[in-house]
Amino acid sequence: MRGKDDKTQVEAFGAPDCRQTPHAAKRLRKNRGVPSPATFDIDTLPGSSNLTALEAAAVIRRTPGALEQWRRDPNHPLKWRYVDGRPLYRVDAVRDYLAQHDKTTKTPQPHNAHGDGRGARP
Repeated sequence: MRGKDDKTQVEAFGAPDCRQTPHAAKRLRKNRGVPSPATFDIDTLPGSSNLTALEAAAVIRRTPGALEQWRRDPNHPLKWRYVDGRPLYRVDAVRDYLAQHDKTTKTPQPHNAHGDGRGARP
């Protein structure tokens, strides 16, 4: 017979359908979205300054995960270097990347099914 302080196993550990997970059991996840716009003006920084991956992502408006994938390609136009195991981007390199990939200099792509300038069939 149980006393009033005895609990069943389900009551002691929580019901299996319980929506609350203990704080220690929750897995911390990275924010995979595009960071907020940079709070600084990249044109006012000296060219030899270094930006973290998050700061560089904020300036060029890409996700930090995109920069991580770009670092796997040694020929990617956005250059970086590792300092104490962390990637850093020189302000000059970020400016050069932005100048090369300015949206106003790109030629518009044809909007058809073939992608080569041929018209779509009716």
